Amino acid sequence: MTVGPVQLLVLGFSHPQFRGEILEELDRLRQSDEVRVIDALAVYKDSKGDIEVEHLSNLTRDEAIELGSKIGALIGLGIDGEEGMEAGAVAGAEAAAEGAEFFTDEDAWDVIEDIPNETAAALILLEHHWAVPLRDAIARANGFRISDAFISPLDLVGIGLLTAEEAVGLQKLETTSSS
Repeated sequence: MTVGPVQLLVLGFSHPQFRGEILEELDRLRQSDEVRVIDALAVYKDSKGDIEVEHLSNLTRDEAIELGSKIGALIGLGIDGEEGMEAGAVAGAEAAAEGAEFFTDEDAWDVIEDIPNETAAALILLEHHWAVPLRDAIARANGFRISDAFISPLDLVGIGLLTAEEAVGLQKLETTSSS
């Protein structure tokens, strides 16, 4: 099975006003086969830093059974309990025995730590189907990924893609809570 590049989006909400628009857009992307939502979680972090987790998804029942709770396993929430943690450890050990190298604890991204207290977050694990042919073409040319990141709207002003006013508006939209 070919798997496209996978990305974890962590989106914060200080005063969530969910109207179904996000799930509708994810469903539209899924229907177009541009991306696949592998897993989605809603996390609420209270004032003491304690978290509540709810599984969200627009996956079909069969997809949900196949994929399980991948975000929880990826970031260490342990949603699948001891059994899930053990299965992940076994899979990791088997891959390491075959020569696969994984990141160390120093390299790890503590997603839960990044979520501010008294904030809700949506964690969405996406597979980018659109990128599979591009990734494969790059690999055939002996290319490889060095780094990747979303570019701030403010950085787009310098190359003429946005006006300063547009960039400030988009930057506020992307990074500022409506508290």
